[in-house]
Amino acid sequence: FADDLGYSDVGCFGAKDICTPNIDRLTVEGTRFTSFYVSQPVCTASRASLMTGCYANRVGLAGALNHTSKTGIHADEVLLPELLQQRGYATGIFGKWHLGHRPEFSPLRHGFQEFLGIPYSNDNGPLHPVVKTIPSLPMIDGDKTVEQDPDQSQFTRRLTERACQFLSANKDRPFFLYLPHIMPHVPIFASEKFKGRSARGLYGDVVEELDWSVGEVVATLKRLSLEDNTLLIFTSDNGPFLSYGEHAGSASPFREGKLTTFEGGVRTPCLMRWPKKIPAGRTCDEPVASID
Repeated sequence: FADDLGYSDVGCFGAKDICTPNIDRLTVEGTRFTSFYVSQPVCTASRASLMTGCYANRVGLAGALNHTSKTGIHADEVLLPELLQQRGYATGIFGKWHLGHRPEFSPLRHGFQEFLGIPYSNDNGPLHPVVKTIPSLPMIDGDKTVEQDPDQSQFTRRLTERACQFLSANKDRPFFLYLPHIMPHVPIFASEKFKGRSARGLYGDVVEELDWSVGEVVATLKRLSLEDNTLLIFTSDNGPFLSYGEHAGSASPFREGKLTTFEGGVRTPCLMRWPKKIPAGRTCDEPVASID
């Protein structure tokens, strides 16, 4: 689940200047959904719908929470990981939670057994492009803050490595891996290995590192002989944050992006792969939504 990735920011959805071979391969091995919609064009609301299957306003979560927010996902809401945990699944989230930062809203109290990541967006700290008075951004492992203002260029690598460790540790039981990447939400960072690689500057570098992440997850599933028994979904929480120019993506050919209800805000790239279950090499233009 990418953050602010635009509709045409990957090759199989039209990107000409960003190389995404691992994501593109999913179109050969699975189905490309060209009319996939999120419920709202902003982080918290989109994630609330994904986790609950409800329109975000119905569960009281609109807009985007931040470090001052007193609200979060309600204890009475039943989330996808809770349903799966009841069925014996191992559940892990590695990335951005954004459904409340207070202890009662922790993912560990809402169906997840493991968590590494941040409680809200990565700009909700001293690196915010405009606001300079926000406190340190916490990196949380489980229910403990283990770092303040972590190196954001290492986010994609660290989350991917932890996700693959989770897969290896749970290869003999059902699992639900939720990998809500922190990138390419501003401020954007790529690790040294990916800096300067793409033809679209830093933003392209960041997306190419996300593509590497997808490749690592797929390779891990293959190594563990889990490919045929795993449903893999790749998509984005909303459209591109166009206010940030070259540090934002593209929703071409659609209008506008994040924070608007034009197509560019709520229509995102989506690929699903499940060998022998989901048709390979198919393009589906029927409307599908994250609340489904």
